[in-house]
Amino acid sequence: MISWIRGELIQSWLKNQKFFVLINCQGIGYEIQTSFLLEKDLKSETTLWLHHIKREDSESFYGFRNKDERDFFRDLLNVKGIGPQIGMALFNKYSLNEVINALMTNDQRLINSVPGIGQKMTERIFLELKNKIKFKECNLKQTNKSTEIKNNELTILIQDIKIALDSLDFPKKDIQKTIDLLQIDLENDIKKLKSENKINFEYLFKKSLNFLENN
Repeated sequence: MISWIRGELIQSWLKNQKFFVLINCQGIGYEIQTSFLLEKDLKSETTLWLHHIKREDSESFYGFRNKDERDFFRDLLNVKGIGPQIGMALFNKYSLNEVINALMTNDQRLINSVPGIGQKMTERIFLELKNKIKFKECNLKQTNKSTEIKNNELTILIQDIKIALDSLDFPKKDIQKTIDLLQIDLENDIKKLKSENKINFEYLFKKSLNFLENN
């Protein structure tokens, strides 16, 4: 499965109301169907997120400007009755933001206006995708909130360590250098330190003292 491609844009063309690009990636030319709306964003070097369909007698690539568009296209294909050409017809007419806004505001007319999407299929799209989008948005908000809380806690912890080092009368420039080294160390090994339960004042304070003594 090929997820994305970056390469030189060789050519673009329209055929039977389908928009294609040819991208040279390491000497191989990939013919990719993409959206009319993407044409204005194409550059000499282009990156596209791909959906790759492989059948016994053919292979097809569908290209999108980012992962969110590609993933939504995949969700569309899971709706009964929707094939890749209907999915591309939707992206040829509307941006992902417009489609999601229509789903969230129950604007069925927008989806229904796409060639090949009748009323029954529109209702099926709303039934199957609206709750999925809400679920994804909810998870994203919870993840962002959780990350923000953890980052705030880590910032407070580092401030407490700096205050503790200041109380030991080390030179201020050495303390600041130590704090900078500690933050770099945390950025590089944050996952390992979390798994070992070492994101705490005692461990990080001892680590800071080691930095000071060794420098």
